[in-house]
Amino acid sequence: MQIFAIREVNNNTMDIDLSKHYEIINNFRGEVNKKTFEANFNKATEHLTRNERFLLKMELKRLAGACNRTIDLRGLVNGECRLFDFQGQSHFLDDLAINTFTENVAIYGGYTFGVYEAVKNAKNSFRNIYQNEQLTPNGVAVNNSKPALEKLQYPAKLYYVANYPDRIEERMNFAIPIVVNAATQKKMLATSIDLSVNGLKFKLINEIYLFKGDRLTITFTGLEQEFQFNKDSVFTFEVKNVLRDLGTQLVGCQRIDIADNDSFERFLKNYIQGNKRRYKINLDNSLVALETRSYEQYALVKLNELIVFMQSTPGDSKKTSPRYALTTKNNQKLYQYWQDDKSRSTLPYLLNAERLERLRALQKQHRNLLVFSFIHQHKGHKFFYTIDEEQVQHDIVFFKQFLAFAASKASFAITALTSCSLDPDSAYSPFTVSSAITKKQDYLNPPLTDEVTAILATLPYAVSVIDVTTTSDINDYKRLSYQGIDLKRLKSFGHKYTHHENSVDEIALSYGHQRQEVRFKYKTPTIIECESFSWTGLSEDFSVSGLKVDLESPSTLVNGDIVYLSFPKLQKITSTFDLKHLPYKVIKLSKDKTLVHLRVSVKSHQHIGRSFFKLLIDKNRNKLTPDEYAMLTPGLSGALRTLYGVNMAIPTAIVQSSGSRYKVEKLVVGEHSEQSHKNLLSVMLRLSDRQGYYNLYPLLGNLPLSDLVAQQMKKLLPNDTAVNELVYIAIDSSSADIDKSVTIKQASTLVSTEQKQHFIKEALAQGDFYSIALKLSRRNEASIEHLSPELDYISAYAIHRGKQLEQEIYSVAGCVQLIDVTQETLLRYRLTR
Repeated sequence: MQIFAIREVNNNTMDIDLSKHYEIINNFRGEVNKKTFEANFNKATEHLTRNERFLLKMELKRLAGACNRTIDLRGLVNGECRLFDFQGQSHFLDDLAINTFTENVAIYGGYTFGVYEAVKNAKNSFRNIYQNEQLTPNGVAVNNSKPALEKLQYPAKLYYVANYPDRIEERMNFAIPIVVNAATQKKMLATSIDLSVNGLKFKLINEIYLFKGDRLTITFTGLEQEFQFNKDSVFTFEVKNVLRDLGTQLVGCQRIDIADNDSFERFLKNYIQGNKRRYKINLDNSLVALETRSYEQYALVKLNELIVFMQSTPGDSKKTSPRYALTTKNNQKLYQYWQDDKSRSTLPYLLNAERLERLRALQKQHRNLLVFSFIHQHKGHKFFYTIDEEQVQHDIVFFKQFLAFAASKASFAITALTSCSLDPDSAYSPFTVSSAITKKQDYLNPPLTDEVTAILATLPYAVSVIDVTTTSDINDYKRLSYQGIDLKRLKSFGHKYTHHENSVDEIALSYGHQRQEVRFKYKTPTIIECESFSWTGLSEDFSVSGLKVDLESPSTLVNGDIVYLSFPKLQKITSTFDLKHLPYKVIKLSKDKTLVHLRVSVKSHQHIGRSFFKLLIDKNRNKLTPDEYAMLTPGLSGALRTLYGVNMAIPTAIVQSSGSRYKVEKLVVGEHSEQSHKNLLSVMLRLSDRQGYYNLYPLLGNLPLSDLVAQQMKKLLPNDTAVNELVYIAIDSSSADIDKSVTIKQASTLVSTEQKQHFIKEALAQGDFYSIALKLSRRNEASIEHLSPELDYISAYAIHRGKQLEQEIYSVAGCVQLIDVTQETLLRYRLTR
């Protein structure tokens, strides 16, 4: 329904409400420029005054006038808006608005002000919804504070962080008839869906069932006008995958037994290259990969858990110790907690052999291992005390005393440990368009080096270290008594202060391009020789694979020259390495040829200079920042990041801006993560009325909590650490109604321990209880450079999809990690009630 305002015609004419003439205006939409308009209009408006007819005609002409305004309904309607292109102009509309737009364009014959106003005044706009809620059936305004209908469905799509397999060949969406002949079966008619040089996907009615590994012979009857087949032109394919849906099968297969210099293969290469813009490239895998890759970026850099990669001991693969820790802004405080007074990592105290054995046993039950700790400072040294729930499970009295004593310390912390096995093959996530990657983009995502592969082979699993301490937890534990505690036994849980070398290396989790290798500012005398000439100078900086030298006098060198370097001063400090006449290649020169950039020149032997500088840097790694250390082994940081991403068990909700509002409709989790059959994700899946979607009602169904997310997104800055909010959720399994079966409470609203215990007791009596720590973070800027290869490829063949994806990427405002702390909450409930 269009809403017409009162319009002032001139100073001598009173304002006229055109809305009472809605029926006339509606009947003559788009008719004003037709030859029959005048006669039909005059006949329909005989009962009106001349002035009214004039105003109506002006209004119809106005509505039929061309419009160039962009429509953006994000935040204005109760619907999900997406990019909608019309004749080169982009709008953001929901499904209802798109239908209204296209319907009115057909009536008016183009995009006019009538179309614009019809879309802007959609019945699902919040303004119209509000106005309708204020009216009774008789049209009388009332003050009704109760909402008309509580929203029960908050659908969210789950995206899996995974390796995104590259398609060796581009697939063209192409529907042609083919004849399929399976072994011992009659010939069947089918239709292709997409086609590549050596691959084919087709739709087949379930006359027979095909399975992976089956061999087929296929005749391309739909290409007979394009290619000269002979009588024996049948081609052998092997079934690679089958998707069954009701009465049809979608069969993907690959051609086999191809002869050398095959004419049909050559034909398909040229045919696809020449027609792929006409029939469009199948971009399904690239679209899914790019969308997930962008959310993955936002989620991983905001991790709150500390990821510790365990390395097996040489000669004893069963014995492991912490080796690498992935750090972010959010988990940096946790990483620093487990450092001694010399800034050396004490993670070996937390992750000792006995505790890791208990952790692995609990993981089979989908349980965490809770560790309680505090730090005692004496004579400038930090002494760590830790105990886990399994160590004293048979002595509850001492356990309570330990917790009460630990909670009295300012350094008291509760840590949850989980572990996951690692598959080195999952450490590389290639672009899905490698065939379209330019040489200039190769550096963005190079394959793993042999050095990185060798390191990953020594990392059997990773441990997630999660801080689950809250102020309310501490107060509950303080209520316990440690009177009469056995001090000698308490001391046995302390870790002996040692002067061990730091065996855990910190690696910052980040995206974006870094230098291939870290450079050190270092001046040392250098002699450069080339043929019969030599120059002396001082090094400016060096890395493992190169250095920069400032010469005392201009050289005659040119780019590409092979020179030989000697380091007389460095030679005096080592007898292991011969630092004379080492081959380097000139890669850059200053205009005056006094500043020379050099790179190692390696032929058939190991470069001694590279080995020396690598050892020199490795011995001084404690002076490096995490970003610099990660570059000592190029590719290691990205490999570890990907390796954890595919195993990320803690789901992250993506918060996106939609006009002036925020929406949460995306979840991210690792594809290979082990998810319990009884966790919050499984509950949200069960509560959803849409197959394959998750209902976020247990989180967003609480209005204060939903408002809190929006408020924090407005206040938080990208460099702020995460804001924590603890939520209690009760699930009544006896009720089928969502609003009655799900009860949501912010823990902060339950002000007393008694209130919390009552809520937990009632929840457990009626069904299930969940305690979820929400970690809210404002997003960092996306590394668009890392996404651009796939985004550019998609935009080249489907510009509207590219724009839509780019809008999705830039609309991300932040993320919320959903950390399940139910185990600690229930333990505390049992101990303190």
